[in-house]
Amino acid sequence: MRKIICTLATAALWITGLACAAYPERPVRLIVPSPPGGGADTVARILAPRLSEILGQQIVIDNRGGAGGTIGAVTAAHAAADGYTLLAAIASQVTDAAMSTSMPYDLRKDFAPVSLTVTLPNVLASHPSLAARTLADVIALSRSRPAQLQVASGSYGGSSHLAMEYFLSMSGLKMINVQYRGVGPALVDVIAGHVPLLMGSALSALPHIRSGRLRAYGVSSHKRTSAAPEIPTIAEAGVPGYEAYNWSGLVAPAGTPRAVIMQLHAAVVRSLQDPDLRQRFTDNGADATPSASPEEFGVFMRTEYAKWTKVIKESGIQPK
Repeated sequence: MRKIICTLATAALWITGLACAAYPERPVRLIVPSPPGGGADTVARILAPRLSEILGQQIVIDNRGGAGGTIGAVTAAHAAADGYTLLAAIASQVTDAAMSTSMPYDLRKDFAPVSLTVTLPNVLASHPSLAARTLADVIALSRSRPAQLQVASGSYGGSSHLAMEYFLSMSGLKMINVQYRGVGPALVDVIAGHVPLLMGSALSALPHIRSGRLRAYGVSSHKRTSAAPEIPTIAEAGVPGYEAYNWSGLVAPAGTPRAVIMQLHAAVVRSLQDPDLRQRFTDNGADATPSASPEEFGVFMRTEYAKWTKVIKESGIQPK
């Protein structure tokens, strides 16, 4: 089958002077811009075996953590544009670009999009002692006590911080957004009752919501997450149009042949259609959401950049 595909593609490729070779002929490196064990690494390691099976070559995970994902991204951007180096693109790479005036790479220009892989919502939750049973109650309570309620979120300029600022902007509320070094420390303080509210990763918060140590008001995605379908979205619970989440996808260095990009996209879509794979993502709090085309993923990233640039400007968040 690979030879047939190659033969059919030869005429088109000959025009551009490209030789027709079976792809992939050797292992493909997938750079993950974070240390082992993080969210992006988990997604990559769940996806890689099925992707390897479909492509017929091993997908080698290469963790290049550091500098907020910059080290891994720059390494991938400088790799040969031949389809043998991919990057696990993550939401923070777009938000960091919107926050920074001196990024050494541009996710939108230095890479060719392949596909979105998963989305992972944040969740707005509270300590059970807070006198608010629903999101409508939280909104009413905040309006009765403007700029008094504290809400914990992750690091400055991170996904949960920006998701909370976006929530405040869209709802017209005023709260004290308290940033921690990560969602983990924020969770600890909310569970202990030191801070009443939390905007944080659903993946981290769901175990505590299920145990009763936290009360959930809504997830930040545009539709309910399959990991916890009983929790409404923030949009349906009281802030129409609200949508913000973490996400992960695959990109290749700019200039990677179109035929290779399309083959990779097809392999990602086929992988994410696997019921067992989808369930594994659900078990980890994520939803498999492949893009209809590489172009759709490119539009998604550009839209995300424009959206968060506007949120940062309107919220008065200072660039890093």
